[in-house]
Amino acid sequence: MPVLDREPSKDLGGGDGLPKLPLPTLKETLDTYLRCMKHLLTEEQFNKTQNMVKQFGAPGGVGELLQSKLVERRENKANWVYDYWLNDMYLNNRLALPVNSSPAMVFPQQNFRAPIDSLRFAAHLISGVLEYKTLLDARALPMDYARGQLAGTPMCMEQYYRLFTSYRLPGPERDTLVAQESSVMPEPEHIIVACKNQFFVLDVVINFRRLNERDLLTQLEKIAKMAASEEEQLPPIGLLTSDGRTEWAESRSVLMRESTNRDSLDMIERCLCIVCLDDTSGPELSDTTRAMLMLHGGGVAKNGGNRWYDKPMQFVVGAGGCCGVVCEHSPFEGIVLVQCTEYLLKYMIGSPSKLVRAASVSELPAPRRLRWKCTPEIHKLLASSADKLQRLVRNLDMNVHKFYDYGKEFIKKQKMSPDAYIQVALQLAYYRCHGRPVSTYESASIRRFQEGRVDNIRSATPEALAFVKAMTDGMLSTSDTEKMEMLHGAITAQTKYTILAITGMAIDNHLLGLREIARELKIEKPGIFKDDAYLISNQFILSTSQVPTTVEMFCCYGPVVPNGYGACYNPQSDHIIFSVSSFHESPQTCSAELVKCLVQGLLDMRDLCNKCNCGSNPAEQRKEAEPYVLSRKHGCKSLCQLAHVSW
Repeated sequence: MPVLDREPSKDLGGGDGLPKLPLPTLKETLDTYLRCMKHLLTEEQFNKTQNMVKQFGAPGGVGELLQSKLVERRENKANWVYDYWLNDMYLNNRLALPVNSSPAMVFPQQNFRAPIDSLRFAAHLISGVLEYKTLLDARALPMDYARGQLAGTPMCMEQYYRLFTSYRLPGPERDTLVAQESSVMPEPEHIIVACKNQFFVLDVVINFRRLNERDLLTQLEKIAKMAASEEEQLPPIGLLTSDGRTEWAESRSVLMRESTNRDSLDMIERCLCIVCLDDTSGPELSDTTRAMLMLHGGGVAKNGGNRWYDKPMQFVVGAGGCCGVVCEHSPFEGIVLVQCTEYLLKYMIGSPSKLVRAASVSELPAPRRLRWKCTPEIHKLLASSADKLQRLVRNLDMNVHKFYDYGKEFIKKQKMSPDAYIQVALQLAYYRCHGRPVSTYESASIRRFQEGRVDNIRSATPEALAFVKAMTDGMLSTSDTEKMEMLHGAITAQTKYTILAITGMAIDNHLLGLREIARELKIEKPGIFKDDAYLISNQFILSTSQVPTTVEMFCCYGPVVPNGYGACYNPQSDHIIFSVSSFHESPQTCSAELVKCLVQGLLDMRDLCNKCNCGSNPAEQRKEAEPYVLSRKHGCKSLCQLAHVSW
């Protein structure tokens, strides 16, 4: 049986009383792995993989040894996979953060009539950030509870406490996620404001008092004026943070030779967050253009140097009304970013801008411009970073599409999970575009457990493949009733795997743990991890994520492999927002083409439901839902058993 328990947490960060992440049995994971991969491999590849898996899982074999070590690790750690996962997913990754790693939330287009309007918006936003930070410091955030499948379970809150206290420090081989520990005498809190590629220190606490909104606006006006001064302009050092991680680590070590640069870096690395006051980016912008500007700043010619990508929260306020937040992803997941930004937007709507002259700090000291000493070597590094950012800008093929034909209410009326339904639609779209199924990643929160982050829902199920083949290759030879049965089968398989993942019983984290334990023990890499199937299984050509919001905004990110797609979606009652990305340099991908196939697939699925569901049997639908109702009653342990028995 899998290892499960409900031990109290020893951490102070919102994990109190939550159970530890379970560890599936070796047999369960290996069986599921074969089932996930069979239809993605040739017969020859699969036969080889079967032998590798059999050898790895044999009694007394290397798999059992590694599993026993993971059991020990689970005993001794709050979360047995957290460090392995963080390094593998983020800190070991050498790719540049913009597009490749850092997602963005795009706010509704703002209507700024004059330059002062964007500064007012920024001052109001900073006030909201300080309110939210007060809640975090007091540990007063209300507990999150799971929504969707198995709703109502309390969630680990640890990620929230990293929003304004973390920093991703570049390293030559691996980055470090640095957490600020509050000292007995903390320095006055400050925000870094980027404006015209210059960086300014905005103290938000002066004489032990937090600045009000009027004071913040006064300081932002001073910053805008200082940034416009031509003779004071310094090189756009922020460009270095957009480079590959190893290159940025090398550039940072060059910068550190000068004490002036060390002081500036220290101020940036310890700030609460970055606020980027961007220059206007031309006329009225489409959703797609705004998404691209959020992800990479538009390159050197626009606002690409007006960023510092290592900081978790970068709020962007564009003079032309293009606003949002770019986040360094290693400290927290998308849902935490959504909760924080929704709080801020609701704060800004709900509390009118407080720009009255009230109890102002008299004669506020001017914000300080950060200085840089730049040698010819640094100028050369900046030129190289600028070139690479330009290439990234040219390469990103982004398509934001608002699908208005229906939304999640229609899907719920079909007695289907909106998330599972959209995942099946993505499988259909990819198959229509490319004629084959591929490894697919859908992030699944495991915050039900202490220090839980995510595992992977493998959406490319055999059942989804059967359905998409019936809708494409077998369009004429398969009856609508059979297609509908296959759609139900695909949704059921997707829902069951989702439950596996959110209850800590999916395969990706477990396989990662086994691989990393082998490395730690200096055992030769087991054959299962050198096999083609394992490489194929981790090439996520479709990287997907549901990021639902309750206010008008959407999330976007880039693909995770050169020939892949990033597909983020936000299901609303009567429409669905899709942000699809790929790279122009890949001859195999085209975002517009995938969106076209996605729209067609969603319409075809709706038509199929409308044709077949008028005569559907409600008793059958109730029966299909029963396992999930039962599992809720019987708690986590029987739920995991049930998920494995039925998958």
